[in-house]
Amino acid sequence: MGNEPSSTMNIKNNIKLDATDRKILEILQKNSNITNAQLAKEIGLSPAPTLERVNKLETSGVIRSYHAVIDPASVGLGVSTFVMASLKGHNKENINKFITAIKMVDEVVECHHITGSGDFILKIVCADIAAYQQLMLDKVSNIEVVDSLQSMVILSTFKDSKSLPIPG
Repeated sequence: MGNEPSSTMNIKNNIKLDATDRKILEILQKNSNITNAQLAKEIGLSPAPTLERVNKLETSGVIRSYHAVIDPASVGLGVSTFVMASLKGHNKENINKFITAIKMVDEVVECHHITGSGDFILKIVCADIAAYQQLMLDKVSNIEVVDSLQSMVILSTFKDSKSLPIPG
């Protein structure tokens, strides 16, 4: 382990990423629809070893999935909010109850366990303010372990990158 070159990065499951793997990840984050032949050309390998590397990244869990990035407004989702949720007690049972309940709410597109004044931060998307209000009244505030909620409506977004900066 101490003899590893600095251009190789260790990640979970002891997978090693070299410069070529990092380049593959950068390219796929920008365009997951790229063909294997195009990807191979961009990284300077033939198609067979390129496909082998991508498969290794997928089976090891480095690449978890591929998604289309959809413009929320174009599908009728005009309101996005962040909601800080504080629980009645910050114990394992309440945390698990909250997580189980929040996973059932489709409008919650992100849920993060956080430090600070709240316990969780949620990103919620809805059609409009009326739909958001109904969601909060009917579902989120009715989760039995929720003590308080603080909403922040997103007025505009200036950066919403889905690409991770690959170290190396």
